[in-house]
Amino acid sequence: MLSLQWLCGGGKFFPAMLDAIAAARHSVELEIYIYANDETGRHFLDALTRSARSGVRVRVLADAYGSFMLSKSFFEPLIKAGGEIRFFNPLRFSRFGVRNHRKLLICDQQTAFLGGANICDCHQGDGTTQGWFDLMARIEDADLAGRLADEFEQTYANADFAHGRFRRLRAFRSFRRRTDETQIFAVRPGRGAGSFQRALHRDLAQARAADFIVPYFLPSRKFRKLLRQIVQRGGRMRLLLPAHCDVPLARAAGLIYYPRLLRAGVEIYEYQPQILHAKLCVVDEKVFAGSSNLDVRSFNMNYELMVRLTDPAAVAGAQEIFSEALKHSRRIELETFSRTQNFWERWKNYWAHFLVARVDPVLGLRQINPNLPPADN
Repeated sequence: MLSLQWLCGGGKFFPAMLDAIAAARHSVELEIYIYANDETGRHFLDALTRSARSGVRVRVLADAYGSFMLSKSFFEPLIKAGGEIRFFNPLRFSRFGVRNHRKLLICDQQTAFLGGANICDCHQGDGTTQGWFDLMARIEDADLAGRLADEFEQTYANADFAHGRFRRLRAFRSFRRRTDETQIFAVRPGRGAGSFQRALHRDLAQARAADFIVPYFLPSRKFRKLLRQIVQRGGRMRLLLPAHCDVPLARAAGLIYYPRLLRAGVEIYEYQPQILHAKLCVVDEKVFAGSSNLDVRSFNMNYELMVRLTDPAAVAGAQEIFSEALKHSRRIELETFSRTQNFWERWKNYWAHFLVARVDPVLGLRQINPNLPPADN
């Protein structure tokens, strides 16, 4: 039976992750986009090294770009203790845009942590008074954790991208099996809509209510239409977006969508206290959680990992997280927003959108074989 615990803020999920590493007896697998050489990163390094010394098989997969600030010597204590470390897609100009954006920790193939948080000090705190607002799900389920471990095996084995372009991109399969109506979407680069995007579209097409928390919001035309149709059916559509973003260019790019969505009746809120980095989508009685943002890069250029849950307790917990975050957010009204958008602001937002939603995808998708089928079929 699925057991899931939502953990908001590094003050909750980092101690839980460190405790799980300490309790592991057979294996620890960590897959991460950013691993920083700071206090949090060193705490995790110490925990991983202790586990390796005790005979646990410890493997770390960090993205080569996201973690490029790490020195070559950082993981030496772990390696000397018997741990293994690989960097995903070593930096090459010809494949620079293809990144592993997943955040996953699996211990003994029994306990898994999945969400949006990297290993760095910026997440320390509760997400309200201190630290970024982020989210991790702790999952206690042997079958589900085992399937996530299988996915880790795939990415770890192909981390260096040494194979031909077709083979290395096709090597990362997606999981569409179900356990208690839980689906895993292992998103990989490709053209067109992948399995996660299609599942989200299907749920939105029937939805009466949807609540999204997302830091980077650059939706496609079809996605925006699905959001507006929820309101047209008499339903409620709420977006919780950042007032403060770690990538200001991405936030500016997303602002161009505000007026039309607001006029259509979509409710938009901006989280005020801290930088928002959590990713959570509640659609009727389903919830999607993991590492993916709602933008072209996450849908078509990154390796991402998402789960779709229908467990009533998991959905209720996600709804509670949204309601609590809403207390610290400001609703955006069309008239007020329009007054802030003078010519200079609109010009900046236009060029931000052009760079993030047009130039970046063109450059990134050129590194993907055009003969490949749609993403993560």
